[in-house]
Amino acid sequence: MNHYETVFILTPVLSDEQMKETVAKFTKLLTDKGAEIVNEEIWGLKKMAYAIDKKSTGFYNLLEFTAEPSVIKSLETGFRRDEKVIRFMTVKLDKYAVEYAAKRKSKYAKKEEA
Repeated sequence: MNHYETVFILTPVLSDEQMKETVAKFTKLLTDKGAEIVNEEIWGLKKMAYAIDKKSTGFYNLLEFTAEPSVIKSLETGFRRDEKVIRFMTVKLDKYAVEYAAKRKSKYAKKEEA
């Protein structure tokens, strides 16, 4: 099992409910394939560095999970097929990145509590 982190951007024309449903769809896709979700963060609506398909904002989401390498192909196929997804990027985390992600996760949790 490898550690992975996926950041994906959803189109800004979605309502909050539609955005959460889309995130839940991809989370379910991962868990159905045997992945374990370690962390899920919804960063919200943010301005992008450059316009994509004439859109300058998007809903940013992060999923951190452990899975077999074969799961990544089906996840990225799901991203490509869903027209709500503007961009996505999946990276395999090494041991140092996993430690950093744990520290970042604890900081993020403290901010949400405040």
